[in-house]
Amino acid sequence: MSPPDHRPETRTLLGAQLVFNIGFYAVIPFLAGAMGTEYGLDAAAIGLVLGARTFSQQGMFLFGGLLADRWGPRRAILTGCLVRILGYATLAAASDFPLFLLGAVLTGAGGALFSPALESQLSHADRPPAGGAGGAGRRSVFVWLAITGELGAVLGPVLGTALLGWGFDAALGAGIAVFALVTVLLWFRLPAAPAARARGAGGPGPALGCLRNRRFVLFCLFAGTNMLAYNQLYFTVPVELDRRGLDPAWLGALFLLASVLTLLLQLPVSGLGRRLGPGRALSAGFLVVAAAFAVAALTSVPPGAQESSVLPVMGAVAVLILGHMLLTPTILSLIPVFLPDPGARAGRGAYYGLAATCGGVAVLVGNAGLGILLELTARHHWWPGTPWIPLSLLALLAAAALPVVLRRPGGDRTRAEAPSRTAP
Repeated sequence: MSPPDHRPETRTLLGAQLVFNIGFYAVIPFLAGAMGTEYGLDAAAIGLVLGARTFSQQGMFLFGGLLADRWGPRRAILTGCLVRILGYATLAAASDFPLFLLGAVLTGAGGALFSPALESQLSHADRPPAGGAGGAGRRSVFVWLAITGELGAVLGPVLGTALLGWGFDAALGAGIAVFALVTVLLWFRLPAAPAARARGAGGPGPALGCLRNRRFVLFCLFAGTNMLAYNQLYFTVPVELDRRGLDPAWLGALFLLASVLTLLLQLPVSGLGRRLGPGRALSAGFLVVAAAFAVAALTSVPPGAQESSVLPVMGAVAVLILGHMLLTPTILSLIPVFLPDPGARAGRGAYYGLAATCGGVAVLVGNAGLGILLELTARHHWWPGTPWIPLSLLALLAAAALPVVLRRPGGDRTRAEAPSRTAP
């Protein structure tokens, strides 16, 4: 089959995701250290700044998606780049807590505008021609989105580390330059026509239909378990390393392992998911995630234990990443199926935004509960694997529930991901 007409646009969007991630990861991983060492902020202030950045991004994804539907993806993507540039410039000018907080919020808001619009545009940009195989094109573009995003997550810290010798402001300056490059590239490369069509689609009523779509809300809530699971690389995995008395530098090695696995195996794993079909791929992915947390539970050690091997943690992380690779492209490729017209552009941004927001809520609520459970486990000397059990059970619940949610009364619509109604 010949390449789709939108292939150049797809390459532009994937390149933008790569450069966007490089600019993000060149700065944000080093923000906490810079606020503490260069500017003398205390731990409470640093935690509030980082929390505000995360909340402003995760909490505003639905709003960003609504704007993408109202303005058109091109305008929302460009605005997201400009807002992130403003956020980095504010961080560069900051010397006290209020400006750091404002810069962090602007940085998060830029991501909330950029990501749902880009995903919405990608879901159309690489669609197959009329009469082609429906799901293959859309799923493949999200596979490449995962790969390019991960490559940016690897290259960004390398750039940031190289620039830190000149101070944190040098890293911020590089980030601003990177986002400016993305903005200029997209200004000239992204077509303006989709924006005009999106503006003609109507007001916020149709776009907010995602909130009235109960099947889609259920899908998002269960699929959000994937983001909660991946977020344990930032939360419970460091706790486990600390329990084992391992150097915190091992966490960087685990992130590197996750990146290498993604870059090497994302294509074959997603090929397996395509052969399984969406329902089975979701079940298989969450079963793998549940197995990862079961491994973590069975090999967990109490605080202060003499066990210092990192191999069990590496094994659990590797299995978790395999499940994540199977789940993420499948979840993203299925979102348009829930629209009243899966081939239409109107409302797409809101649907992608709601999915991302539900993932953020899952992380917020799940990590709050896990924090309490970790504290109770340490205080009452419970079995050290206890905090991992709810994570495994949630993954099992998602594995069982999502194939049911995907079914329609008239059969499984998800196999016709791009039916004949696909917009020309």
